[in-house]
Amino acid sequence: MGTYVEVMAEPAAGMSAAEVLGAVEAAYAAIERVEACMSPHRPDSDLCRIAAAPAGAVLVIDPWTWDVLALAGQLHQASAGLFDCAADAGRPGASQRVLQLLPAARVRVGAPVRVDLGGIAKGHAVDRAVAALRAAGIRQGRVNAGGDLRVLGRVPQPIHVRDPSVPGRLRHLGDLADGAVATSAPGAGARLQAQPLRSAIVDPRSGQALAGGASYTVVAPTCALADGLTKVLALGGAQAHGCLAAFGAQGWVL
Repeated sequence: MGTYVEVMAEPAAGMSAAEVLGAVEAAYAAIERVEACMSPHRPDSDLCRIAAAPAGAVLVIDPWTWDVLALAGQLHQASAGLFDCAADAGRPGASQRVLQLLPAARVRVGAPVRVDLGGIAKGHAVDRAVAALRAAGIRQGRVNAGGDLRVLGRVPQPIHVRDPSVPGRLRHLGDLADGAVATSAPGAGARLQAQPLRSAIVDPRSGQALAGGASYTVVAPTCALADGLTKVLALGGAQAHGCLAAFGAQGWVL
């Protein structure tokens, strides 16, 4: 995934150390599965197989990849194209036009297309890791992957974001319980501790990196949603807040 991942799990009453370790290992296994399925650089990943498929091919893909592609389509439609996972330069919305999602985790490729799920794949990995912790009996914890952070449990945890205008300064946005937060900005991020982050946001309409030094933070029910909506917030400005609200999310621009 190109970033360090922190998994924290507080044992529930009666859990053994071996059970907690197993929960953490299950969380990392979920992250590894997302990497294997959705990396744009691994020849055997679903995304590379889609890019290499001839027109008309029907591929069986991992159900998790199918879920993320479906979410990408929802975000693309709800944001009027501001969110776009098609990596083909000059072809905004290509993935939505030429990829048809079929039942039973299949996809029909209308024409070769490169898809980069990027941040929402990373957010999905965080979500799956949290689901693995919960399934293993963990009731309080967190997973943090390079600015995509999800808190498990009802105990609020403080969320700080780097202030892009003051090097080394953190802004406290509030406390988060049972939710997710993501930040997109060069060198800024939503963290429990100060650590550097992320690359520039690219406008799919022009193919150009977004100018300016602001950071964009979104709190949402899931990490995949939070990450995807940071791009919508960055590119849509004030008009993006309606889109965020439709997904039960809230955004900040610093």
